[in-house]
Amino acid sequence: MNEAQQQELATLVDKYSNGNGLHQTAIPKLLCIKSSESTHPSRVIYEPALCLIVQGGKKAMLEDDIYHYEAGHFLIVAVDLPITGQVINATPDKPYLSIAMSLDAAQLGELITQTGKTFSSNENTKRGLIVDRSNDVLTDSILRLVRLLDNQNDIPLLAPMMMREVYYRLLNGPHGDSIAQIALSGSNMHKIAKVINMIKTNFNVPIKIDEMAELANMSASSFHSHFKSVTAMSPLQYQKRLRLMEARRLMLTEVQDAASASYRVGYESPSQFSREYSRMFGAPPMSDIENLKASGAAQA
Repeated sequence: MNEAQQQELATLVDKYSNGNGLHQTAIPKLLCIKSSESTHPSRVIYEPALCLIVQGGKKAMLEDDIYHYEAGHFLIVAVDLPITGQVINATPDKPYLSIAMSLDAAQLGELITQTGKTFSSNENTKRGLIVDRSNDVLTDSILRLVRLLDNQNDIPLLAPMMMREVYYRLLNGPHGDSIAQIALSGSNMHKIAKVINMIKTNFNVPIKIDEMAELANMSASSFHSHFKSVTAMSPLQYQKRLRLMEARRLMLTEVQDAASASYRVGYESPSQFSREYSRMFGAPPMSDIENLKASGAAQA
């Protein structure tokens, strides 16, 4: 990202961000994100996406892995991951600004087929999160997409083509082989993504490792190893993270008490739920929710 690109993107993202938070734009699957101050660490599920940092800086933590990224860097999330994010460089005069574009595995797969470029589905399993500096070519494709927000009549025709170009630039960039694994049927990343989808839709139901391994068409030991390579945690740890984060959402947005929320996400023991919740979020369930509401996190 060069200086001119950075300045123009910062102007556009700020223009289409109505205050702090995440803002859906007129372009489907494209968000503008703004924060005028540093934030406390926040645990959220990052869905597959490309995020380009335009201004300021942020930190993302995936278990013991820590990623720092700032203006000019991109973050790519290949599968749904429970991540702790924190804005670490932002002021009212120079807020944190970024663009997030959802990644669609099917569209990536279509583009791979149409371009005829060969990617190996046998590449070593890598972490489902990439941070690197964006080059001018990739940034230019994103900038031209964002410019459409100033010409919204052009969005229905041009936005899909420009999003395809962003995919094309990603596939032909230094991380193209890793990004292709998101879409390649038979790749370990694709297999793990299938299991993650099953966990997401059944997180309140106990799922045995053998069932997950069978879906991934792997042995139990191989599946466990590949899953941890992608997510930095075991399958059962992953399911626990999803359960607790969903319980937190239920208590925060649907005003459920701790017992009801714990039951809905699959816990049979309220005391076990409270212990594990406190371990993950640093406070008992209802105290944590009160703190979130007091700090305005419910709106962030």
